[in-house]
Amino acid sequence: MQAEDRRNEASPVFDNLDVDLFVKVLANTAFSPFFVFFIPLFYVFQGLKVTHPVVLLWSAYYVAISVFWFVKWYSRLYRNQGSLLLGPGALDWGEQIVVITGGSSGVGELLANTLAVRNVYVVVLDVKPIITENYNIIYYKCDISKWEEVEAVAKKVFNEIGQPTILINNAGVVQGKLILDLAPENIEQTFGVNTLSHFWILKAFLPGLIDKKSGHIVTVSSVLGFTGCAQMSDYNASKAAAISLNRTLRWELDNRYRCPKIRTTLVCPAHINTSMFETITFPSSAIWNFFFPSVQPVTVVKRIIAALDEQHSQTIFLPFFANFTPYVDHLPSFLRDFVQWLSGADYAMSNFTKTPERRGRELDPNPMEMGSKED
Repeated sequence: MQAEDRRNEASPVFDNLDVDLFVKVLANTAFSPFFVFFIPLFYVFQGLKVTHPVVLLWSAYYVAISVFWFVKWYSRLYRNQGSLLLGPGALDWGEQIVVITGGSSGVGELLANTLAVRNVYVVVLDVKPIITENYNIIYYKCDISKWEEVEAVAKKVFNEIGQPTILINNAGVVQGKLILDLAPENIEQTFGVNTLSHFWILKAFLPGLIDKKSGHIVTVSSVLGFTGCAQMSDYNASKAAAISLNRTLRWELDNRYRCPKIRTTLVCPAHINTSMFETITFPSSAIWNFFFPSVQPVTVVKRIIAALDEQHSQTIFLPFFANFTPYVDHLPSFLRDFVQWLSGADYAMSNFTKTPERRGRELDPNPMEMGSKED
């Protein structure tokens, strides 16, 4: 049964209600210094003394969350070469040229069309053309797993459009096979699209960003790069490699190329409701859907554009539970196995099949499935 169908079996009460909504509400209320600041004042205005235990308790809580948010805020400013009071300025979208790999479908397609509305040039690199009416989107056929093709297309981009300022490595492919069922060409394709293409895009376009000492590089990876699951060995390993590449890129930009103003954003989503993983199986329980919701493509696109607007290097985890995936392996082994069982990840791919559209793409002379990183 398809993932979307399984989720539609849940109670209507939970259709638009999940833990992420609660987290957003709490972040702006119970965990917001601005909101909590008024609680002890409320008790004082009601006649309690400043030394009353209730007032002291709420005051201590206010101080605690204020310190937490201050450290997080200042750490972010420091990481992005800001100051205690001033961060990076707003991004001037009128001067941007964006390169998106795998921009003809899924999250990449939505992102390309959304950015084009901002009147910026969007260069889509894919083996299949993007269907769009936006004149700001320029498509180049390119097998990004091959350095020769990326190098040739990069020269065309420089000559016909200009030096890109934003690079979004978004293309992805999934095989959905057990380790022993993977053919050598399957493994080569997965790493070619999911990992090697990142190196080729950087080799082609990063020198121009270094010359200007500014720009933004977005790496779309996956939570599976931290945790992994059965029947996804090549995919998991390729995503882990992309995460490691993003880290190393940050250190090299800061300490070797001396270009701290070139921002790097890592995007690690869980399952996204797109066609790449359309046939995976999830538990149909409303409670499970509440704590482990899928992510809508528009949510991913909004977060990526927000990161570009903010000009802050950052790591984006979607949805909320994905924030805990980097720490799962630090749990005792019996708890780690329990979390793996609870997620159902090892059996989600049991009935996986590629959609007719994606099977058709394998008949292309360049048999790649270019799309979003849909986990």
